[in-house]
Amino acid sequence: MLLLIAGLFALFLVIGLPVAFALALAAIPVFVLTGTMPPTVALQKMVTATQSFPLLAVPFFILAGNLMNVTGITERLVRFARLLTGWLAGGLAQVSIVLSFMMGGISGSAVADASMEARILGPSMLAQGYSKGSTAVILAFGSIITATIPPSIGLILFGFINEVSIGRLFLAGIIPGMVLTLVLMATTWIVAKQRGYKPDLPQVPSARELGASFLDSIWALAFPVILIVGFRFGLFTATEAGVFLVFYALFIGTVVYRDLTLPKLYEAITSSVSDLGMIMLLIMMAAVLGYAVTIERAPQEITEWVTTLTDDPRIVLLLVVVLLIVSGMFLEGAANILLVTPIVLPVLVDAGYNPVHMGILIVTLINFGGLTPPVGVIMFTVCGILRCRTGEFSKASVPFFLAMLGFIALLAAVPWLSLVLPRMLM
Repeated sequence: MLLLIAGLFALFLVIGLPVAFALALAAIPVFVLTGTMPPTVALQKMVTATQSFPLLAVPFFILAGNLMNVTGITERLVRFARLLTGWLAGGLAQVSIVLSFMMGGISGSAVADASMEARILGPSMLAQGYSKGSTAVILAFGSIITATIPPSIGLILFGFINEVSIGRLFLAGIIPGMVLTLVLMATTWIVAKQRGYKPDLPQVPSARELGASFLDSIWALAFPVILIVGFRFGLFTATEAGVFLVFYALFIGTVVYRDLTLPKLYEAITSSVSDLGMIMLLIMMAAVLGYAVTIERAPQEITEWVTTLTDDPRIVLLLVVVLLIVSGMFLEGAANILLVTPIVLPVLVDAGYNPVHMGILIVTLINFGGLTPPVGVIMFTVCGILRCRTGEFSKASVPFFLAMLGFIALLAAVPWLSLVLPRMLM
């Protein structure tokens, strides 16, 4: 039965059916052919999947991110990132990576960050002589940082579906996000030196210029700090943090920057409704398929199959890493988290791995899969905006691909990177 479910799901994806409907329709054999479960259970699972207090964090963070994007915060962060790194080799490329790190505390979505930066920085990078392939690759790989920095939507979904503390996941993603930023900046510097990409600024900015830009951006930069302090002292849960951020964004937009108008507020709300509709539909449909594969004992059978192959935890982890990279090539990030992680996480926990550590690794791997063909969502988003051929993207991505594999190996081998802050602060 599991092979039939997997075959149907693959068939629906190949013929172009939307992922959400492919998830639900693939579960039909369990509810119709076996006779063990009435079809009404599928409807019940759709409804109950949405009845979760932790899940409320998703719409609040999505709305807050869209509000902060229309209040002028993004433009201020671009200016600050340009002063910080625009004087390095490959100046605008370095700016895009640092901006992804800072935007992690706002957008929470790798695809949203990649799309935004491709529109804002992409044309300027092309005008300065960057090839389309290099421009698309740098913007796409930099967006992975956003998926690890709180409030990452991927971490919220992972914590919700696997019953792992979202607050601990948020704290666990901070140091890996910093390390990934440094890795990508170093890779960009090497590529820029080889290809002769010049700095964006003629000289290092003065301390006064940096200080003025920092103060102008401090309202956006302060939010990750507020998150850490709030979790450390128990001021709010992840859901309550989302509510706080919505009011925080409204306050900044109307009182501090005074850029939030009614048309911009309407734009933020409509964008949030569209984003939330897509995510909630995926959650509802994935709940149906998730219940079906649970009834068919998929997690137990996969665990038993893996343990018959090897008892070495490192080999188990390697198998899961390969599986997640491959699944990321075909599935959108949210669907991948909701569908695959409930199956592979028990295998890793049984092998002795910490679920918080694995959460950061898994979400990073899933978003990394979005950079690879044939169905890499992040890759196609950036290439579509910049009109870059996927072949050109793939060729230019080789050094960044190797750098990401090195980072993933480091993240897997050194749990301290993910666990030091949750253990220290919670």
